[in-house]
Amino acid sequence: MNAFRSVVLGCGSYLPEKVLTNADLAEMVDTSDEWIVQRTGIHQRHVAAEGEVTSDMAIKAAQAALENAGVDASTIDLIILATSTPDNTFPASAVTVQAGLGITHGMAFDVQAVCSGFVYAVTTADAYLRGGLAKRALVIGSETFSRLLDWNDRTTCVLFGDGAGAIVLDAVEGAPDINESGVLTCHLRSDGRHKEKLYVDGGPSSTQTTGHLRMEGREVFKHAVGMVTDVVEAAFEATGLSADDLNWFVPHQANKRIIDASAKKLGIAPEKVVVTVGEHANTSAATIPLALDSIVQAGKVKKGDLIMLEAMGGGFTWGAVLLRW
Repeated sequence: MNAFRSVVLGCGSYLPEKVLTNADLAEMVDTSDEWIVQRTGIHQRHVAAEGEVTSDMAIKAAQAALENAGVDASTIDLIILATSTPDNTFPASAVTVQAGLGITHGMAFDVQAVCSGFVYAVTTADAYLRGGLAKRALVIGSETFSRLLDWNDRTTCVLFGDGAGAIVLDAVEGAPDINESGVLTCHLRSDGRHKEKLYVDGGPSSTQTTGHLRMEGREVFKHAVGMVTDVVEAAFEATGLSADDLNWFVPHQANKRIIDASAKKLGIAPEKVVVTVGEHANTSAATIPLALDSIVQAGKVKKGDLIMLEAMGGGFTWGAVLLRW
């Protein structure tokens, strides 16, 4: 049986046209630009237009990724969409994306791990490709978190935004090799004891409503740095690589203070850390592919670059993926 590894062929992203600044929010709730920036590093966020849904953004990000990769949608036989804000309770929004891209073969499904969703989705796609169950995958993170927010709650409505990002993964012959392009190692964790610290207070089975996001901000912050460090260090241990070997650290974009503290604890130089939270806010499962695409489109990522992706989200869930471009 041949061995395979998953190689990134390209990436893409999409942000809604509407921008909501901190000044705009200050007119809606009791907050200020200074308060938001000081605590989070966020200056603005994008908000989906009326009638614009998660699959719409996912399709646009996917099309950009396919173009960047130089491949046709017809070559995709696996679509994994990471989202906590699907268009419908069912079917999975991934099948809507599949249809929107004109694909009628292969498989498509959603993954729900909140802000860790994209890391979970990449890990899942990697397992499918290495296992020979698919040959080429679209992995997407897309969220309309603006639809989950209580816009009267100033502690949460200032933190989130909407957007989508995607990558194309290809199954290439040969086992993962730290010197070759591809996904090198993946590490996932969860601990359901922390559910009440970050959750949505609704759902089909419990309230028959969508509900609103609820968060214990200080508790989330307290756990985040340690959990992030745990999985990143596990990835280094599995490969024999270190923070010094990294070219890029692409963390989940929830809070600049968490990003800075995590990078410092891991010994990752500031110039290697990708930060987009100021412009995008927290787009949950979309933050990592959005941040990754920002440096790819800027021409900063070179073939052979070592990139660490990491995230932590409600559940709690957390994880890391180490890959070589």
